[in-house]
Amino acid sequence: MTTTVETPLLAVRDLRVDFAGPRGATVPAVRGVDLTLRRGETLGIVGESGSGKSVTALAVLGLLPATAGVRGSVELEGRELVGLPGRELAAIRGSRIAMVFQDPLSAFTPVYRIGEQIVEALRIHQRLDRPAARRRAAELLDLVGIPAPERALDSFPHEFSGGMRQRAMIAMAIANDPDILLADEPTTALDVTIQAQVLDVLRTAQRETGAALVLVSHDLGVIAGMADRVAVMYAGRVVETAGVDELFAAPRHPYTLGLIGAVPRLDARGGPLVPIPGTPAPMADLPAGCPFAARCPLVEERCRTAEPGLTGSGPHTAACVRSEELAERRPAPAEVYPVPAVPAAAGAAGAAAAGLPGSPVPPREERPAVLSVSGLGKTFPLLKGAVFKRRIGEVYAVDGVELDIRQGETLGLVGESGSGKSTTLFELLRLAAPESGRIELLGHDTSRLTRAQAHRLRAELQIVFQDPMASLDPRMPIGDIVAEPLRAQHAARPEIARRVPELLRQVGLDPAHAVRYPHQFSGGQRQRISIARALAVRPKLLVLDEPVSALDVSIQAGVLNLLQSLKAELGLSYLFVSHDLSVIRHLADRVSVMYLGRTVEQGEVSAVFDRPRHPYTRALLSAVPLPDPAAERARTRILLAGDPPSPTTRRTGCPFRTRCPVYAGLPADARTRCEQQAPPLTGPAPGVDHEAACHFPELAGSQ
Repeated sequence: MTTTVETPLLAVRDLRVDFAGPRGATVPAVRGVDLTLRRGETLGIVGESGSGKSVTALAVLGLLPATAGVRGSVELEGRELVGLPGRELAAIRGSRIAMVFQDPLSAFTPVYRIGEQIVEALRIHQRLDRPAARRRAAELLDLVGIPAPERALDSFPHEFSGGMRQRAMIAMAIANDPDILLADEPTTALDVTIQAQVLDVLRTAQRETGAALVLVSHDLGVIAGMADRVAVMYAGRVVETAGVDELFAAPRHPYTLGLIGAVPRLDARGGPLVPIPGTPAPMADLPAGCPFAARCPLVEERCRTAEPGLTGSGPHTAACVRSEELAERRPAPAEVYPVPAVPAAAGAAGAAAAGLPGSPVPPREERPAVLSVSGLGKTFPLLKGAVFKRRIGEVYAVDGVELDIRQGETLGLVGESGSGKSTTLFELLRLAAPESGRIELLGHDTSRLTRAQAHRLRAELQIVFQDPMASLDPRMPIGDIVAEPLRAQHAARPEIARRVPELLRQVGLDPAHAVRYPHQFSGGQRQRISIARALAVRPKLLVLDEPVSALDVSIQAGVLNLLQSLKAELGLSYLFVSHDLSVIRHLADRVSVMYLGRTVEQGEVSAVFDRPRHPYTRALLSAVPLPDPAAERARTRILLAGDPPSPTTRRTGCPFRTRCPVYAGLPADARTRCEQQAPPLTGPAPGVDHEAACHFPELAGSQ
């Protein structure tokens, strides 16, 4: 009996990529990657920034710059692609292998209409006249869920929202029915609801074309829900590969175990996350032996002498000398990695708020209010004209925000891009009279503050920005950066000299590094510097604007653990803005959900997340991926139609009804209420900390 071995659709063998460095040196980016891909299969590639994920994907298609040297083998059904002439590679790109890039705004040509670019992709590889190609382009836009596709063909890329641009990019990628789709972080910059739409479109595209999919992502939840097999990369190599269920259930490499333990989960709350210590070694200066040894809690002396190769039985292999031990023990991440002691949020915060460490936690209503916001509104003029501008309307950026933060409490503020979160923060930080509504900070009405009072009160309210590299002055050593708020408050020099080392130690940094500059620190360390600067003047309320969104998950865990510890230690209150609902579930005591400038639901975090009363909140939660393949497959998604409407029009009734699945299922007479009456924030019963702005909350909770 003769058995035939199936030739893989794509076979990558010993792929190596080096980039030209200074003085004729070369810097490795990919170091001997082996991958296989079969028809209809989805291969997920995960790893921290700089691990070589994107470079591997680009090398397959020959899209690397001339400064890159590519060695090894990339075979497409037995045909070698490495070294193939440019003309022959161009014939393969788009027809056999297509790419979905991370940022569609830079991938599309901005001066050509969307339809022209899809038509071009079609006519390069198929014998179609222009009318036929345009009809096919409209069919493709319709397939990926873009409304009014005929009209959308005539739009420029900048006229599409981020989610629509990514859907159009997928339409162009599948235009010629490719055998392989390479998707490089296709959902990284998107809101969770739009991410769910794009992932659904990728599934549709794969189903319609029968293509295999290589999905590059840093999001383990996305990989858990999409992939059949997973390759984990570190320092330019694959360090573990297995079927998705096996890899998440029983990882055999400490790095994979650490990545899984570092992810906050929507279905679990509290307790410290598992941070991976240190940062990846520079690729230009990799140590001898295993490149993960310096960060590994299971390191042995033999790990530092020789780099282990991929070993294991069957399809599950790992590059670790202790992989068999891990396979047998199946330890939890916290059993391998040292986990910091983080005090329980509610008890410690409540005791600190009362000023009595270890005392019973006072009820929330007995704690003093730190921030109270009611009916907040802010509009911006909508202008037209290049030289002589005229006002043609208004943008209703914030249109009815309600916030309440008590001492020692964390309030999470969530919502899609454009929901008004950032504008709300700017209004709070101004410490001035709002356009409409009322803001009270520590009992002070901001509309009645004198200039001197506002200056004194500013020390009580500090902010940590999303991008520490942009918010830290690159010309100043970090000691001066941390001292700057103290100087602004006219602190004495001896106080500043004592306080700066104390603050650096408090956020886990070495005071001896105060003379270094921001660029000499990693991303997580720079965010710790930002936190130290914000704490310098001993604020009562810390505003955190997406403080971990730019960090790898392994670094993010350490920063979140630090924030929990500081809150309990100092009795701080946090206003934590994030698009990541898993982070909010992990860190917040209460949550406020915004849509189109309004608060649509708020309350205690477990109540809102476990029993949402607004259909928008329910859709947000259903769109958050879980890093658990079995749980992810069993979930029901609520996909919202389209993007949020324009804030340039103030709508009567409920602003969410155009996308609301509850409204869509109501009889005509019941719809009138949603169309004519704006729903107020109401709770299920008096005294219950859970309010929603929905006329039919019982239907929203039973979807």
